[in-house]
Amino acid sequence: MEEKLSASISRTIQTKLVLPPDTNHMGTIFGGTVLSCIDEIAAITAMKHSKKVVVTASIDTVNFLSSAKVGDILILEGVVISTGRTSMEVYVKVECQNLQTGERTTTTTAILTMVAVNSDGIPTPVNGVEPETEEEKRLFIRAKDRKKRRLKIND
Repeated sequence: MEEKLSASISRTIQTKLVLPPDTNHMGTIFGGTVLSCIDEIAAITAMKHSKKVVVTASIDTVNFLSSAKVGDILILEGVVISTGRTSMEVYVKVECQNLQTGERTTTTTAILTMVAVNSDGIPTPVNGVEPETEEEKRLFIRAKDRKKRRLKIND
């Protein structure tokens, strides 16, 4: 039986300041900039879980809920929520914190699939994951449905 690792082993938090080059003509952060940050934290999160190099296989869902502007602080949190033989689903939540008020707003959520690879780029097995929080447990339970949807899209 495979070893299951606690989800907290993979939990990763990054903080970034939104700067003028990160924003569009309306002064809000580019969606592509947010996606780049999400991809980076998902990779780090999956590498912490697998202790291997990873590649992005898919970005299943990205929900842009609100925006961030110059001077806001972005707080990104990633955690492995389910695993396959060589793949890991990573849930990423992005929050925006207003520097003056300290108020936090969820700006973006995403689920990505990362695949662990060896030095030759060949997919390599990973340990399972044991969800801890209620949100992780809810996402874990629905992992099979998400995988079916991904496979159906690829037909």
